[in-house]
Order: sequence, then structure tokens, then C-alpha cells
Amino acid sequence: MQNAILLAMAGLFAFQSATGAVGQDMKRHAVHLAKHQARLAYTVQTVSVRAGCFPGRLRAVLSHIAAKTGRRPVITSGHRPHPRRHGSLHGKCLAADIRIPGLSERTIIAAARSAPGIGGIGSYCNGIIHVDVGPQRRWVDC
Repeated sequence: MQNAILLAMAGLFAFQSATGAVGQDMKRHAVHLAKHQARLAYTVQTVSVRAGCFPGRLRAVLSHIAAKTGRRPVITSGHRPHPRRHGSLHGKCLAADIRIPGLSERTIIAAARSAPGIGGIGSYCNGIIHVDVGPQRRWVDC
């Protein structure tokens, strides 16, 4: 039964991503996905991106962004066992760098700002947006 639900959800998200259309009901329910289904609200850029350790709070932020934009965020960087910067929330698996092809940075940031539990939101020159569940702060690194 769980496999059937997962398969149905995967098909729904694939259809949603392909069409860019999201019904209001889907927007309401995407944030409340069960732990095993929340992963469907985002995808990873490559198999080497570590996102399996994301806590529920971060998965909820990513699900919220997916629901608000109608598209799944692509995780370009998740957990970094040896972060480049001391104190990085990537090292604690509390941060994700994302992009959503076809959407502006402004749209992604607006969706992230409205996410319950959002902490830091940063943007970089290459179009990547950082989201985390640490203390609230904003930055532009360009």
C-alpha cells in the first residue's frame, strides 16, 4: 500500500513538474507530507548530493517552497561532512543550496521567506539560493 502511495505521489510530482500547474489542494497538502513522502517534494542535482539526513524542519521548508512555486527544488548541495566554512549549517545537515529551473531567484526567495521555520536565506551570483533552519538572517554573496 505504501509503495502504491509513493508511486502515485511520484507520478503526481512528475506531472506537476512537467506541466508547471498545481491545484490549490496540492499546495495545501504538500507541506504536510509524511517523512517518506516529503523527499518527493525535492530532487537532488547529482547522486553525490547528500540530503538523506535533512531533518523534518528542513524538509518542510523545501516542501513549502515546492508547494508555493509549483515546482520541486533541485538540491545542489546538502550535507557537507567537511564544510569549507567553520560553523556552516551544511556540516550539521541543517542547510540546502537549491535552484528551481525556469524560476527567478526573486520568486524562489519569496517562497522561502513565507516558509514556516525558515532560518537563513542567501543568494549567490550563480543563481543558487541557500535555505536553512538556523537563526533568521539574509544575505547576498555576489
